[in-house]
Amino acid sequence: MEYVYPAIFEQNSDGSYTITFPDLPSCISEGKSLGNAIYMAQSALTQWIEYLLEEKESVPNSSDIKNITTSKNQFVSLVRAELRDNRAVRRTISIPGWLDVKAADAGISLSKVLQDALKERLGV
Repeated sequence: MEYVYPAIFEQNSDGSYTITFPDLPSCISEGKSLGNAIYMAQSALTQWIEYLLEEKESVPNSSDIKNITTSKNQFVSLVRAELRDNRAVRRTISIPGWLDVKAADAGISLSKVLQDALKERLGV
C-alpha cells in the first residue's frame, strides 16, 4: 500500500530540519541535512502508518498541499510511504536431494538464501 502526505520541513539555525505532518499529530522527525530529512520523513511516515494499522486505528485522509501555510523558514513537500506485507508466505520449492543434504549439513537456511537471492535479483 502507498500513502502520500504533505510534510512541513522547517530549517533550524544549525542547518538541520524538523519535519511535521499536519494530518498526523505527534508524527515528528528530524534530519541533519535536507537529504537526511527527506529520508527521515519517509521513515517516520511509514512507521506512523504501520502503527495506526496495527492498532486498528483509522488512517486520516491526506490534506491538499495547496491548503497548507508555512512561515519564512519552512516549506511543504509531499512524502511517500510504501508499506510492504512482511508476513511469511509458504511456498513449495524443489531442489536436488544432494543439495538439500549439503545445505542442512552446513546449517544453511533455505528460506534466507531464497529471500536474499530474490532481493538481489529484483534489486530491492
